Amino acid sequence: MERNRKLNHRWEPVETSASDATFQSSSQETRPNLVSTDLAMAGNTNLTIRKHRASAARKGKLTHPIFRPPLNPSDLIQRVLSEDIFLGMLCLERKRAERSRKKLFLLLLEVDEATETTRRAEILKRVVKSANAARRETDPAGWYKQNAILGIIFTELGTLDDAATSNKLLEKIHQALIAHLNAEDFNQVSVSIHIFAEDTDGRGQNTSENPAFYPDLFHMQESKKASLLVKRTMDIIGSIAALVFFSPLFLIIIAAVKLTSKGPVFFMQERLGQFGKKFMCLKFRSMYANNDLTIHQEFMKRVISGSHDGNSNGAAKPSYKMTDDPRITPIGRILRRASLDELPQFINVLRGEMSLVGPRPPLPYEYEEYDVWHRRRVLEIKPGITGLWQVKGRSRVRFDDMVRLDLQYARGWSLWVDIQILMQTPRAVVLGDGAY
Repeated sequence: MERNRKLNHRWEPVETSASDATFQSSSQETRPNLVSTDLAMAGNTNLTIRKHRASAARKGKLTHPIFRPPLNPSDLIQRVLSEDIFLGMLCLERKRAERSRKKLFLLLLEVDEATETTRRAEILKRVVKSANAARRETDPAGWYKQNAILGIIFTELGTLDDAATSNKLLEKIHQALIAHLNAEDFNQVSVSIHIFAEDTDGRGQNTSENPAFYPDLFHMQESKKASLLVKRTMDIIGSIAALVFFSPLFLIIIAAVKLTSKGPVFFMQERLGQFGKKFMCLKFRSMYANNDLTIHQEFMKRVISGSHDGNSNGAAKPSYKMTDDPRITPIGRILRRASLDELPQFINVLRGEMSLVGPRPPLPYEYEEYDVWHRRRVLEIKPGITGLWQVKGRSRVRFDDMVRLDLQYARGWSLWVDIQILMQTPRAVVLGDGAY
């Protein structure tokens, strides 16, 4: 302990006189034994300090050692953290939850913005006191939005189900708010709870795609606001140009689909966009109408779980897509081989539901089979018609590797990357490798 205390002292620089230097030099020349050397060094140091203090006293500048009390690490977690620190901690806890598969609860308290400024500030102070009373020592609290929305992160809450745990937390914070606020101020505070979990609670909400747990993504989008605007402009111009350019081909495909099989020309399928937002993805129908979806569902379960080894009908190259799907029509196989069935998705791009470049939008039943880290492919960026997966192997790539390509694109995205992928896409379409 004595050693640690000494590390927290700061001494002023010591100026030694010529006589002091002569004394020290002669002491070194005598070369005494080890014990006497230590004693001599200690004596020299004490003598020098005493002389320094005497000199400072004569000048009226007597100095004292500066003691800095050590910071208690637990003090930091007990404070209300600033927005940047709290959001950084939230992102860290989310990533831990992704790896450990444990649930993470985020409780947010917000005061009505319509409240008068001075009164709102006073209510926020009392909300902070309420939060401190309701949380444990290990539950960090801080500003989710500086001086506007207060957040508390809860982890390791036991084995209760989501509903029971949420009700318990809400009851605790409500009791704390009632104890610190009057009835009128209490009605100005809104409380919400968000759950980061591997699976949903059955109500279709509070799953891991909840945007509340991804402030880092919104920060990234804000920092690339100008680039995203250019990307959207490029999507609009590119999709209009493609629809006009391929309009004669549209008419040919419409006639071919209509004349070769019963059913509608266009096939609308529910897909998941960014943050799990559902939209109807458009395609030319390449399958027989009223087909059995369970064939594809079971196949995708094996692909996503990694149990499918890629072997399909003795093919020379591995494939992680159904190569002998009995639901596909003869004309549909031609369309799929050349990726012509996806031309109507330029309409989805024009609507803003997709982009020209991005990860392929998953089906809801595929998403249900995703591991937690797989889900980031539908969170980090808007889905697209083409992407790294399409130009680097398509169905020849394992599912986990496909997700890694999508995440690589999302995190290193730039306009130049989009242009490079768009330039490589025609070659991938013409070659048709991995297209079924």
